[in-house]
Amino acid sequence: MLTNPDLATVWAFIIAFAIFAYVVMDGFDLGIGILFPTLKVGAERDQAMNSIAPVWDGNETWLVMGGGGLMAAFPLAYAVILPATYPLVIAMLLGLVFRGVAFEYRWRDPRHRPAWDLAFCIGSVVATFAQGVMLGAVLQGIHVVDRAYAGGSFDWLTPFSLLTGVSLLIGYAMLGASWLIGKTHGDAQDHARRTAFTLGILTILAMAAVSLATPFLAIDYWHRWFRMPGVLFTAQVPLATGIATFLFFWSLKRGRERLPFLLALVMFGLGFIGLGISMFPYVVPRALTIWDTAAPQSSQIFMLVGAVFILPLILTYTGWAYYVFRGKTVTEGYH
Repeated sequence: MLTNPDLATVWAFIIAFAIFAYVVMDGFDLGIGILFPTLKVGAERDQAMNSIAPVWDGNETWLVMGGGGLMAAFPLAYAVILPATYPLVIAMLLGLVFRGVAFEYRWRDPRHRPAWDLAFCIGSVVATFAQGVMLGAVLQGIHVVDRAYAGGSFDWLTPFSLLTGVSLLIGYAMLGASWLIGKTHGDAQDHARRTAFTLGILTILAMAAVSLATPFLAIDYWHRWFRMPGVLFTAQVPLATGIATFLFFWSLKRGRERLPFLLALVMFGLGFIGLGISMFPYVVPRALTIWDTAAPQSSQIFMLVGAVFILPLILTYTGWAYYVFRGKTVTEGYH
């Protein structure tokens, strides 16, 4: 039978998977919102919107899974991270709500479509930036005393957290452009390909900046990345990232349609692995581990039984949705 530490580790990987699934799935449609002002009014914007119309709301299922799983499996971590990042959580949720309303109303209210397009962009930018700053705030550490948040209202606001916020904006925009390469055609596809190339360069620079800054946040991070013999393992992550980056630009130059998006996902996945190397086993870096914050064993087992049934259903539904709506998009609304 699994022990409480074993169960905590299992749940850590489940929640990490849910967060990564949210990042890569909701990331590209948030990226399209970020890129929206650069798209031509009319057919180009309509193609972009219709490329995500069938799946954008389902993508956010993983946000619920990640946030709800954190609260249920690691309640102490949830009770520490949220008070430390309340303004960011509120901004993210308002941005997602704003974006969802704008998404629907741009079709229902064509007379005010420019205003709804702007709202769609603003909601996407706010939600993405809040997520990026939240990541930086957690990674740089949260002040914990007696297992409770003991910091100020704006401890999350630092140069490093702003760097991660801007970096995520660039990365999501690259995902969005890469997605549009495979879903659009004509001038819209050409524009997406050029944009993806430029954003690919900016994304690598942003990843490099965050990666170089992270080891200087704490000696723990430095040891994880550069102390022997661990460096023999961790060095494979930047090496693999370099290979994926080369193939990404190669696929753009060769005119591939699906491959650039898949390689962009690989780049994000490698970045997520790097984040895991830096943080594990801490859920609140240098303060609380996954074992410190785990729920009672009976609760974890009860939830795990449910997850065994629910996760395959979510994955099946998601895969089926993407399969049904595969192929190029058109300019007519989906409503």
